Parts: sequence; structure tokens; C-alpha cells
Amino acid sequence: MRALVLRLDAVQAMHTQESNRLEVSRERLEADIESHLEWLNQEMKRLVKQIRQHIDQDPDLKDRQTLLDSIPGVGERTIAMLIAFSVSPQRFDNARQATAFAGLDPRQHESGSSVRGKPRLSKIGRAFLRKSLYMPAMVTLYRTDWGKRFFNRLSASGKAPKLIIAAMMRKLIHVAFGVPKSGKPFDPALHGA
Repeated sequence: MRALVLRLDAVQAMHTQESNRLEVSRERLEADIESHLEWLNQEMKRLVKQIRQHIDQDPDLKDRQTLLDSIPGVGERTIAMLIAFSVSPQRFDNARQATAFAGLDPRQHESGSSVRGKPRLSKIGRAFLRKSLYMPAMVTLYRTDWGKRFFNRLSASGKAPKLIIAAMMRKLIHVAFGVPKSGKPFDPALHGA
């Protein structure tokens, strides 16, 4: 499953590269690039179909998918990534371990008694997880009531927009860990903003 998700991400990156190439290419190369783009589209469809089949064949994965699908802003590809990288109670003892695995845990910068830097993301964990959670965090913050309340609360306390996005990515990991653990669909009252 993990190999399929990573391959889909790689094919998607190739598609973006070829699309950018098409915009600046000479006329005689356009047909070749368009042909390659069509093949990449077919490959992405094939990989998505394989991922769906893999999840559908396993009742546990199907149950986790159903529960994760209840989280606002989280789509099919993000769910596949969360399942593939086992962001679940079966792998981690608590949500803090899951956020550390993704590299979304805060890191304090201190040097002696006088130098104190701002806390930053550790980025020690899986970059792919962080990358995959960026757009869901944006969608959640700007398109869902739950995310808007979260954004307003943090911005009212003076937090910068980039920090709020990182906080939502971390929050999504916590929610993605907690929802399957509880066995109940997402409830905004439990995962307050």
C-alpha cells in the first residue's frame, strides 16, 4: 500500500513537470509531451484504482477509511496516505508519537541561558506526510466551519498564518489518530477549535 501511495505521488510530480514543460515547449515537441501527459493520467487512474481495491479488500482498512472520511478537509488521497503510513493507534501509543513521526512536533531552540529562539517544527519525521497534509490543512482552515473557528482562535492570539497552517496539520494528525481509536466519526465538539 505504501509503495502504491508513493508511486502515485511520484507520477503526480512527473505530470506537473510535463505540464510545465508543455507551457514553454516548441511546437514540434507539444505532441510528444501531450502523449506523455495522457499516459501519466492513465497511470494515475490505474494507481488510484489499485489503492481503492487494496482498501476495499481489507475490512479493517475499509473501516478506518470510513472513519477518516468523516474528518472535514481530508480527501481520498490523504486518507490513503494516512492508512499507508499507519498513522493509527495500532502503531503509536499516542497522538504525540504520530505527530513526531510526521515531523510536526515543536522543537525548542535554546542555547545556554540567554538565547531563546522561536519554537519550530522539528521536521525530523516523514517529509511526505507533511507535504500530504499541507493542502488538507489549508482546505480545513478556509473551507470548513471547524477550521475557521480554529483559525480565528489562533489568529486572535497573534499567531502568524504559516504557524496556524502548521498547527492545523498537527491537529489533523491528532484527529486522524483519535477518530479510529474511538471508533466514532469525527465530532467537532470533541475536537474543538
